[in-house]
Amino acid sequence: MEQKDFPVLLTADEISQILKCSKRVAYEIMDQKDFPLIRIRRSKRVNRDDFFTWLDKQSNKEVS
Repeated sequence: MEQKDFPVLLTADEISQILKCSKRVAYEIMDQKDFPLIRIRRSKRVNRDDFFTWLDKQSNKEVS
């Protein structure tokens, strides 16, 4: 899938699909300080473009 094929606001499920990781790991990533998280009540979302920009910046870092 291409970046534009994903919804504007991504969920942990979609992040786990993109990164090929578990949903639990996706939530851990979303809790990182530098992650561009959007909270809507109890749900966590991230803007698609902000996520892919953040992901590009992580190329030389270890995501834990």
